[in-house]
Amino acid sequence: MPPQATISEFSRRLGPLRLAVGLSIEELAAKADISTGLLSQLERGIGNPSFNTMAKLAYALGVPIGTFFNGVQPADPVVRKHARKKLAHASFANGTPAPVYELLTPDLQRKLEVIWVELPPGQSNEEAPFVHDTEECGVLLSGTLEVHLGDQVHTLNAGDSIAFNGLVPHWYRNPGKVPAVSIWIVTPPSF
Repeated sequence: MPPQATISEFSRRLGPLRLAVGLSIEELAAKADISTGLLSQLERGIGNPSFNTMAKLAYALGVPIGTFFNGVQPADPVVRKHARKKLAHASFANGTPAPVYELLTPDLQRKLEVIWVELPPGQSNEEAPFVHDTEECGVLLSGTLEVHLGDQVHTLNAGDSIAFNGLVPHWYRNPGKVPAVSIWIVTPPSF
């Protein structure tokens, strides 16, 4: 699905989800720690939400992030590399490469989700740590990755894996000079 179609699908679902849980734009914005203006724009299909913004909104609404994108159930259990659902955009506004998040499972209607993540050198999500009611396991395929769990820092090298409770605030940083490529298994789905 082209990125613009994905954003349109996100925008079409956001308002009805907000209304279904009985929140005003102001209440949801405060709960998700984003500006009211940004939320209003996103509901109108204006703007380009970051992965972190989508994750904050999903958490504030109490739904998996995949709720924004669920469509017809795919008949084929195989997900081809070129057909993965992309959960992040190719670059930031300043041209800096952004993390790549791609869904390896056909959909988010399962008991777990599997995500391909490519984190460019020097990138992190320190400004917006994840906190969600999940169990997570990741394996680093290449590069180096710092996984920050609460006050602990775990440095992973290619082939290393880590498992933890998603309720512990966690964020990632690539301290290396090459992309950190990893696969993450999350249950229940939180995207």
